[in-house]
Amino acid sequence: MTAPPVLVTSRSFSSGTVDLVARLESAGLRVVRGPADHDLAALRPLLSDVVAWIAGTGPVTAEHLALAPRLRILARYGVGTDAVDLAAADAAGVVVTNTPGANTEAVAEHALALAFAALRRVPEGDRRVRSGAWSVVRGRQLAGATAGVVGYGRIGRRVAARLQALGCTVVVHDPFVTDEEVAAAGHERDSLERVAATCSVVSLHAPGGDVLVGRSWVAGCREGQVVVNTARAALVDEQSVADGLRSGRLGAFAADTLTTETGPGRGSPLLAPDLADRVVLTPHVGAQTDEAVDLMGTMAVEDVLAVLGGREPSHAVPAVARGGAR
Repeated sequence: MTAPPVLVTSRSFSSGTVDLVARLESAGLRVVRGPADHDLAALRPLLSDVVAWIAGTGPVTAEHLALAPRLRILARYGVGTDAVDLAAADAAGVVVTNTPGANTEAVAEHALALAFAALRRVPEGDRRVRSGAWSVVRGRQLAGATAGVVGYGRIGRRVAARLQALGCTVVVHDPFVTDEEVAAAGHERDSLERVAATCSVVSLHAPGGDVLVGRSWVAGCREGQVVVNTARAALVDEQSVADGLRSGRLGAFAADTLTTETGPGRGSPLLAPDLADRVVLTPHVGAQTDEAVDLMGTMAVEDVLAVLGGREPSHAVPAVARGGAR
């Protein structure tokens, strides 16, 4: 008898220190790989027999699910489920899970790495040394800064704690938490407008797709502000940020994602050559540590084995849930 197939469309699954493919195979399953963008035509011949799908960030639509009549679980390899048609999955009787908290520490550390890189102008310094220029390029410190954290979920809390430990005064904006909760951690809570106006460094960790850093933010922000985005590209109006960098309203911008991530790679105004020394970018690698990859994969595999074994998964996502980076 042929082993039931498990479709994997996450590029980094089982690429850490734990052999998760072997774990699935030892449970009598067979791993088949599919494209990370979930191209429907490419997945069509694979979906017909799969009993489980460990999915990355690509969309999972009603059309995908209709092609997978044997599918019992869609294990989202990561946190956000906004790319998954949860209602269609519920209607098809497919359990959806995710891996909450698995990449929290990794993304929090990456947010600080980007902040340091932008403040201390690390990429610019690297380029200068390679070209033979050793003249001083002056940066700025985090210690003593007023730092804003927009979104006080799992990742935002870790970032706020680290900023505080580095000597920052931390100001939090999140409409879903109370003043008492923020104060108990030793931080201040304020409006989005006040975060923009008072903070010299701001790290974005909000869920959803509403633009937060746009024209009005740039017009009212503290001059020379550094903005870091390790959440969602849609939180930022990239043209407004580019204009703010050129005018000097913004000092630097650092991000792990752009709106062009799934489209033409050169379409963002933030990739303009004249902004290279004020924009620091990484290719959506915030969660890419061995530790986070192992934990995300392990959580996904455990839920797959639970559902296929007739047990409740540990990290089921309700059909009414909304994806987010909280």
